[in-house]
Amino acid sequence: MRKRPYDICNKVIVALNVLVFFVLDLMGDTESGSFMYAHGAMFPDAVLADGEWYRLVTCMFVHFGIRHVANNMLILFFLGDNLERALGHVKYVILYLLSGLGGSVCSLLYMARTGDYAVSGGASGAIFGVIGALIYIVVRNRGRLEDLTANRLIFMAVLTLYYGFTATGVDNLAHVGGLVSGILLGLLLYRKKRPKTEEMY
Repeated sequence: MRKRPYDICNKVIVALNVLVFFVLDLMGDTESGSFMYAHGAMFPDAVLADGEWYRLVTCMFVHFGIRHVANNMLILFFLGDNLERALGHVKYVILYLLSGLGGSVCSLLYMARTGDYAVSGGASGAIFGVIGALIYIVVRNRGRLEDLTANRLIFMAVLTLYYGFTATGVDNLAHVGGLVSGILLGLLLYRKKRPKTEEMY
């Protein structure tokens, strides 16, 4: 039996998010918009007026409260390893970061257009990117990848998006932007592995 590749990058990303949360939680109130803004969360004026573009990335690693980080990291822990094994370590990290960035940019543009500004943060955009890429890869593999099926992933994505659009305080455009980015990046980065043939001599 072939041993599955070790999904170290996903575990490091989960650990980093959890570590950042607990450090910030020790420093102050992670459910306070002003505190989170001071520690890397995204706010349109800070990015567009003050040129603090780094917030589009740092906002991916800050979470508003224990439930926020726990929910996000549980999903990432159980899904990210599948994607890392399918893509490889480097491509997985690239997809994760670019999907999160895509979610941040969509959120920024939407708030700038509507004027409905809010301090935002969380790994949801990147996680939806992981889900989007997995949907594409599962479809490419005839509806299954390891223990994942296309129906299961699509149901999870639709259910989470529905919850986001019917709840308050959820950055839905980051979710949509991350999902679309993940599908597109999956298309660019994934190469289906050809089964090795055995030869007898």
